[in-house]
Amino acid sequence: MSTRDLTVPVAAPATPWRQRLGTMVPILVLAPSLAASFIYVFVFTLWTLYLSLSSSSLMPTYGFVGLDNYASLWANRRWNIAYTNLFLFSGFYIVGSMAIGLLLAILIDQRVRGEAVWRTIFLYPLAVSFIVTGTVWSWLYNPVDGIQAFVRGLGWTDFSFALTANRNTAIYAVIITGIWQSSGFAMALFLAGLRSVDPDLVKAAQIDGASVSRTYRKVILPTIAPIFLAVAVIQIQFAIKTFDLVAALTRGGPGVSTTFPAIYVYDLMFQRGQIGEGAAAAMMMLAALAVVLMPYSLWIVWRRRAEGRNG
Repeated sequence: MSTRDLTVPVAAPATPWRQRLGTMVPILVLAPSLAASFIYVFVFTLWTLYLSLSSSSLMPTYGFVGLDNYASLWANRRWNIAYTNLFLFSGFYIVGSMAIGLLLAILIDQRVRGEAVWRTIFLYPLAVSFIVTGTVWSWLYNPVDGIQAFVRGLGWTDFSFALTANRNTAIYAVIITGIWQSSGFAMALFLAGLRSVDPDLVKAAQIDGASVSRTYRKVILPTIAPIFLAVAVIQIQFAIKTFDLVAALTRGGPGVSTTFPAIYVYDLMFQRGQIGEGAAAAMMMLAALAVVLMPYSLWIVWRRRAEGRNG
């Protein structure tokens, strides 16, 4: 008999119960949130999809009507106005908030005196909810008590600033207010990107004689290009889900001039009792979000794999 045959297998040391408990605690802590998120995102989304294909009106029903709710939705003039407003608002809102945010970030990046104070001032609107922002700005836009009344009280009696009272300009009042709310958020992300640029690149450009503006255009801004995409995606999400800002500022008026998809969904489901068509409108909003988030997610995955192969 060989020595190998006489070898007695050694039992693996038992894992201490404290170590097992330490491994399980994070799972136990996260499990309720993960379960709630799964139910909230996937289960409720499937339920909304079912309702959009049903004959539900005041209460959910099980009658299947196919795509009738979607056809009725797109045949509705108010829904088409809401979707048009969404594209108009998104374009000006995203470009405006990113442009102002980038400008503020570049100015603060010059190591100005009192930088912390300026950052706090520009970030302050982000700490205020959209419902508060909409309420305050509705006072400012009010021609009786707002900016128009104040300026006319100074002697300029012909001054007019009643944007929300005119259906042709009310959407621009929403855009201006949204830009004011989100420019600080864009500034914070851009400033973080500017501070992450390799100083050696900047010094090399300065040694070559590049001006400050040329250094930003040719060296710094191309380096933080992914941040531009991230800010744009986040702002698009804000724009698509816009509800409380419009509800507090214009309530969708005058008429239906500032109706947004979220406002229309709320009106259908909770005011008119048309749950089926309201669910169809909600699914169209989800489709708009998916059009934005899916390509961005795929780009993030592709970029990480490319960095892994290069690294």
